[in-house]
Amino acid sequence: MVFRDERWPDGTPGWVDLMVPDQAKAIAFYGGLFGWDVERGGAETGFYGMAQLRGRPVAGIGQTPPGQDVPPFWTTYLAVSDVDRTAAAVTEAGGRIVVPVREVLKEGRMAIAADPAGAVFGLWEAGNHIGTQVVAAPGAPAWNECHSRDYAAAKPFYEEVFGYGFQDISGDDFTYAVLLLDGRPVGGLGAVPGSAPPEVPSYWSAYFWAADADAAAAKVAELGGSVEGKPFDSPYGRQVRATDDQGVPFMVIAPNEQSGEPEGWAV
Repeated sequence: MVFRDERWPDGTPGWVDLMVPDQAKAIAFYGGLFGWDVERGGAETGFYGMAQLRGRPVAGIGQTPPGQDVPPFWTTYLAVSDVDRTAAAVTEAGGRIVVPVREVLKEGRMAIAADPAGAVFGLWEAGNHIGTQVVAAPGAPAWNECHSRDYAAAKPFYEEVFGYGFQDISGDDFTYAVLLLDGRPVGGLGAVPGSAPPEVPSYWSAYFWAADADAAAAKVAELGGSVEGKPFDSPYGRQVRATDDQGVPFMVIAPNEQSGEPEGWAV
């Protein structure tokens, strides 16, 4: 298990959170799946829940505010050092700001944005809260990627706003590039496959580490969620496409023989 105490570099996915109609139900589901301890904040935070491993924050779980009829989903937040400047860059590059820049107590400053193809993501300028502080351990965030309905528009957008480089690993039946910062992989950008139903939008997805993907798949079902197909192996780990008990999709990934264990891995 590796702890992080410094701000994440600009453009790095540094935090994820979930807003759901039933916060208590989500806390029970993800606590049971990933071993998270969740501390709910006071009324001034909207009772926002901070999921922790070994006393360190890894993700957020909040209650959808009354009157907001929005589908529940995991939001990926990209670290920025100046949220106002980045928000302006988003609009200049053809995206839009969904939730304007706002202060979050002394924890930081944030905004919610959408790229030109409609994929929604967050911007986080760290204050007291730097974001995820645990990596390379079961229950910690593992990877974030954007699935786009307009890959040709999304790629230059993310390059212009965040300065990403791209390592293309596309195959005959898929289009995908690894997002690079100073040559270091930080996320992914892929095209929504043509076989996907038309109602599937552009979106960012979150992956979480597990010690055993097959055991995690069984646990998802036990907790009232569902899995799509069976766990499958890739060069990056053994993966599971899952949906929680409120219909929110997410991915689980575990080390396998092909990937090996990430540096600092601890169970």
